[in-house]
Formats: sequence, C-alpha cells, structure tokens
Amino acid sequence: MNALSPIPALTIRAAPLDDARLEALVRGHEGATPFHLPQWSRAVEIGTGQRAHYLVAERDGALRGVLPLTEIRSRLFGSTLVSAGFATGGGPLAEDEGTASALADAAWALARSLGCPTAELRGGAVPPGWQESTGVYANFTRALPADEGALLGLIPRRQRAEVRRALASNLEISAGSDRRHRDAHYRVYAESVRNLGTPVFPRALFEAALDQFGDEADIVIVWQEGRPLAALLNFYLNGTCQPFWGGGTWAARKCRANDLIYYALMRHAIARGCTRADFGRSKIGTGPCARKRIWDFDERPLIYAVRTADGAAPRQVNPLDPKYRLKIAAWQRLPLWLANRAGPLIARGLG
Repeated sequence: MNALSPIPALTIRAAPLDDARLEALVRGHEGATPFHLPQWSRAVEIGTGQRAHYLVAERDGALRGVLPLTEIRSRLFGSTLVSAGFATGGGPLAEDEGTASALADAAWALARSLGCPTAELRGGAVPPGWQESTGVYANFTRALPADEGALLGLIPRRQRAEVRRALASNLEISAGSDRRHRDAHYRVYAESVRNLGTPVFPRALFEAALDQFGDEADIVIVWQEGRPLAALLNFYLNGTCQPFWGGGTWAARKCRANDLIYYALMRHAIARGCTRADFGRSKIGTGPCARKRIWDFDERPLIYAVRTADGAAPRQVNPLDPKYRLKIAAWQRLPLWLANRAGPLIARGLG
C-alpha cells in the first residue's frame, strides 16, 4: 500500500510591497478590493507616514493568501494594527478559511511584537479568538446597467427628479487626475469634512493614492462657473468602481450637485466598462448613510473583527461616541484654513 503524500506546510511571512505576485493574487480573487492591492499600502505609507506591513501565506512555494496591514501610531488615539489602514475594507484574502485564520493569527502576533494593544480586520469572516464588531457601519452598492442611457430610469423617482433639475442648470461635469482636478477635490473634500466636524486627511494621502493607482483612479467633479461644488475620488478594480473620498460644499445643496455627482460617477463608471458601483461605508445614523438609503442602494451591515490585549482598553475613534460630541461641534466652527492646517496632524492617527 502506497503511503499518502504529506501536505506541504503553510508558511506565513512578511513580503515586500514590490513582490509582483501580490498584485496578481489580489486581482484574481473575487473578494478583492482596492485596499488589498500593494498600491494602497504604499499610498498610505507615503501619504501618512504610518508603516505598512504585508503578510503572505505560502504553501509549496505558491501564494495562498495575503493580508495588508498598517501600523497606526497616534498620541491621541494610541497604537493599533489595521487591515487595511485608512480603508473601509481589507482583512485576509485567502483560498480557504484555514489560511485566512493563519494570517489573522500572524497579524495578532505581529501586533503584539510591535507593541500594539489592538488589531482590526475590516473584512472577511471573524477568525477564532477575535471579537465581532457590528452595528456601526453599513456598506452600499448597486449594479450598473450596460447602457448608460438606461441609468436615469433606474434611479428612484425622487432622486431622478433632482438629477434632472441639476442637468437642466448650468453645472458642468468633468473627470481626470491632473493638477486642476486634484486641487479642486481637496478644496471640496476639506470643506465637506470640516462641516461634518471631522479632521481632514493629509493631502499627501490623496496625491499618493492617485499616483500609485495611475489609470485605475480618477476624480469626478461637478462645477459651477469654474467653481467646484462636489467631488469624488474613485478607484477601479475588476469591473467595480469605488467612489471613496468625496463630498460637497454648502453651495452644492442649493444646486443639487450632491445628487448630480452620484449620477455622473455612475455614468462615468459605465463608460469605463464597470458593472458595479461600491459606494463604500457610512456610519449608521448619519446624514451620509441616510442619503445613500434615499438612493436605494443595496445596504449591507459591515462586520469587522477586533482583538484587544488582556487588560488593554478597546481603541475608540468613532465620532458618534458621546465623548466626542463637543469636540465635533467645536471643529465645525473652525475657520477652514485652520481646520486644514490642524486636521492632517490629527487624522493621520485615525487610520
């Protein structure tokens, strides 16, 4: 009787971000997001100064799974290891649950060796030994028609009327990643998050993301007489468009630019050959979440996995936490120039 061949052992190790096999595995996996690509890890490291780590699982010399991680350090919010940092998704991307769990175990071991008392996986199943975190965020998606001409008829009636009014006005729409679009996006985004009471991310993060993703990222903007009203910075992967960093000015409301930007983005994505739009996460109970519900996007509650060292306090950076209420109200009253100067120093530690 022939003996059974032993199954090669699974090896978990750190990998350099320039390993071409990482990108190949991510692009070939149905659960992949732009945040799993090494381009994202490089952009976050360049744009925020927070250190990137990338774990891989190998068996018999072949990649079986990957896990991008960002080591977040902040004097205000403490230290943590996140997959993926500054993203709404991430977590192990693997061929089976056993490999995903092994990557999660390795991430926790790495967190402890780095002195990070907490770790978070923003995607995938909750591994053994990790706690489930849910009820904070929801994710919103929708399928896109093959013909952009059919899109308007698929929009809910109320929003369709708003889009038609915006289309009949003197608003202009453009897409690109040149200096004009980058500058306009930052102006709009910075004002938008200040109005929400949230510190703006470093401008270098947006610049690095556009540089790293190249043709797979761009900005869509709604203009009025040369002034940007609403803007979205978008990523494209495997037929899915993901508008990620965006917002609108106070003037955008009166002109219905906040509705027009969604429609313009979806038309643009269809022209690029996308079949799906992922509008990302929003905090349940907030205005952005309510807006996406009005658009009747497909809603799914997000489940994250968190782990905290014995005796350590869980990391709290949720702006809906009551202890942040007064801080948010004060931030909303800051002059924009001051918010833009102080915001990146705080936001780089949020992750």
